[in-house]
Amino acid sequence: MFVQTENTPNPNSLKFIPGKKVSNFSSYEISNKLNINNEAIRNILSINGVKSIFLSKNFLSVNKEENVVWEDLKHIIISFINDHYSKGNSILYDKDEKLEDFDLNDIEKKIVNILETKIRPAVARDGGDIKFKEFDKGIVKVVLQGSCSGCPSSTLTLKKGVENLLCHYIPEVKEVVAIT
Repeated sequence: MFVQTENTPNPNSLKFIPGKKVSNFSSYEISNKLNINNEAIRNILSINGVKSIFLSKNFLSVNKEENVVWEDLKHIIISFINDHYSKGNSILYDKDEKLEDFDLNDIEKKIVNILETKIRPAVARDGGDIKFKEFDKGIVKVVLQGSCSGCPSSTLTLKKGVENLLCHYIPEVKEVVAIT
């Protein structure tokens, strides 16, 4: 099996594309190896210098400590991914999707629709994700995950990209902020 890697705008995040299904849900970020039963994910999180793993349907992004170089991590991570699939596993992380039960008003539904259709696909290409959390008094609050979390260009993307797009389509939106 050949696992491809792609650089992301975040120098501390690398996107791994195994060419097989990674997860059965839209996105999930894991930073604590203690609560994970999945051997491959636990092993990757155990590598010295790895901070977190972001899983999507067809890729995973690994976030590292700033003082560690990718050449020290990349081949070990690929080895764990290959080992997992070589054991006959068809998916890297099989977990039921945690669907958040939102009771959205009309403006929030428009915001979520734009995030899902126009913004998330672009963010996913860079190994990350954006999730709607709240809309209050003209302010949209979102959570950035994967490569987007801690990325030096995420503020620019958030303000020039996400905020401009949402303000253009939804006049009630005045600002977009990232929360943790």
